[in-house]
This record gives sequence, structure tokens and C-alpha cells, in this order.
Amino acid sequence: MKKTLVLGASPNPERYSNKATLRLLEAGYEVFPVGIQAGRIGELDIAIGMPFYEDIDTITLYVGPANQAVYESYIFSLKPQRIIFNPGTENPHLMMAAEEKGIEVVVGCTLVMLSVGNY
Repeated sequence: MKKTLVLGASPNPERYSNKATLRLLEAGYEVFPVGIQAGRIGELDIAIGMPFYEDIDTITLYVGPANQAVYESYIFSLKPQRIIFNPGTENPHLMMAAEEKGIEVVVGCTLVMLSVGNY
């Protein structure tokens, strides 16, 4: 299963990052929620800052373009195979930089991808 980092994870159950984390867990994925606010999503603690994880396949973004610049080096340091730009996170600069590094760029919704079976 693809190890997935949820960047912009929130303990607020109304946030899509929270819902996506729970759905990924339900689907059997190993999930690493990273955010700016401490808390939990299900049984997982939300990591604060920019912790290093090995073998991350997918980063699913829930951070808007205005706040992505501080995470760019972090994202690339994890060497993901793909980045999912969820609605509202599309960023041409980051998308182009990812493609130049051979990272698959997906503009889509993690929740929809999971529900239709093409995650």
C-alpha cells in the first residue's frame, strides 16, 4: 500500500484533510498527518513541523498556494512518487517543479479518488 503524507492535516472533523486521513486509513493505507496544529485524527497524532519519513509514495496537499512555499523543500526532501493537489491547492510553480523532478502531479480530490477506486 502507498504510504501517504497528508500535508495540512487538521484535527477539525469538518476539514477535508481530516476526512481524507480517515478514509485513507479505512482503505488500509499507512498515513502520516502533518499540520500546524497539534491534535489527533482517529488514532493518529498530527505531526507538527516538517518531520522526515521514509518511502513516502504520495503527498496529498491541503495547504493553499500562498502557504506552500515554506513546504517546497520539505516536500521534495521526502522524494514522493506523486503529489495530489486537492481543490484549492493548485499551484503552477510547485506543479512544474515537481514534474521537473519526475514526480507525478495529480490535480484531483483524494476523497473522490478513493471513492471511485483510482487512488
